[in-house]
Amino acid sequence: MGYGGIMRTKTTRIYNSGKKRVRGAIFWILLLCGLLPFLALLPGCLGTASRTMGYKPGIYEGSGRGFRGTIFVSVQVSSADIEDIMITSHEETAYPGAAAMEELLEQILEWGVTDLDCISGATFTSRGFLQAVEEALGKAGGS
Repeated sequence: MGYGGIMRTKTTRIYNSGKKRVRGAIFWILLLCGLLPFLALLPGCLGTASRTMGYKPGIYEGSGRGFRGTIFVSVQVSSADIEDIMITSHEETAYPGAAAMEELLEQILEWGVTDLDCISGATFTSRGFLQAVEEALGKAGGS
């Protein structure tokens, strides 16, 4: 055996470790490809309403369930745009709850839609805030 036997053993070990890596990579690729369609079926953290038609001008109120309680908002709309959103009452913490609502408020006013991702760390507050705005927009005639 001598020197040749050692080399053969090292080569076999190297070859086998390479095969394990390839098998591991194939496993993860198949796992991800198999799970992706199912992940798409899970309910996301997106708002459901976006503006597709005009509004009846005015100020409308809505409410949604946040992490610590109900979130109340007033939304002022013109015939074509969301003009202003006022958070009238909530029981959320200053951070991350109220900060998340302020961030979402700015995004809604900038982009004019409520199809936004939730703020990380404040998922329930984000959902409740978006729900409250969507309820108010529903009263304004938006869909």
